[in-house]
Amino acid sequence: MRVSLLSSPDSKYTMSDFSFLGLFLQAHPVVKFVMIGLMLASVWCWSIVIEKSFAFARARSQADEFERIFWSGQSLDELYAAVSQKPANAMQALFVAAMREWRRSIEGATKPLSGVQMRIERVMDVTITREMERLERRLLFLATVGAVAPFVGLFGTVWGIMTAFQGIAASKNTNLAVVAPGIAEALFATALGLLAAIPAVIFYNAFTQSATRISQRLEAFADEFSAIVSRQLDLKT
Repeated sequence: MRVSLLSSPDSKYTMSDFSFLGLFLQAHPVVKFVMIGLMLASVWCWSIVIEKSFAFARARSQADEFERIFWSGQSLDELYAAVSQKPANAMQALFVAAMREWRRSIEGATKPLSGVQMRIERVMDVTITREMERLERRLLFLATVGAVAPFVGLFGTVWGIMTAFQGIAASKNTNLAVVAPGIAEALFATALGLLAAIPAVIFYNAFTQSATRISQRLEAFADEFSAIVSRQLDLKT
């Protein structure tokens, strides 16, 4: 006489725990490895999200403050002396790099030097690129998790379902109470994949847009400073 798997005290599914912890503990080792990887990726994504949220907010407020000071009528030499030692943000770094190149170019010159404006513009372009790389650092991880995590979770689900069907075939019992725990464990991996991927995609897009706006502000400031340099060179001719 065949004994139902439900009545077997040694069965994995006798007292199935459908809590998150229970599903994790009952899962196949491969599925556990997938779940752990997805949970670590999710935690790292949230740490990046928190860090970048503060970084972009700080970059915007500092840019606003510097532009206010820059256009307040204060002498550029005085402003350069105040921030040249340790630029605190991207816009200050851009201003310091441009002023440093300007001073090097005209120092001791008795007549305007050719190519000064071009050199300053190149210095500003390099500075913008460097500052944006620093600001956008680790955003690629968010994009990677957003693209890969659902497939990693799906891999865990497929593996878990295969394991569940193998157990069902071995027990020769297709009762829903036998099938459900294994399927639930497998689907939990997909849920973790989506839990990691959805916030990663949302915040990656948000941070990318913020980075684009900050880059546009830096480029606009560079164009304005280049116009100032052009006027100064015209006065020296």
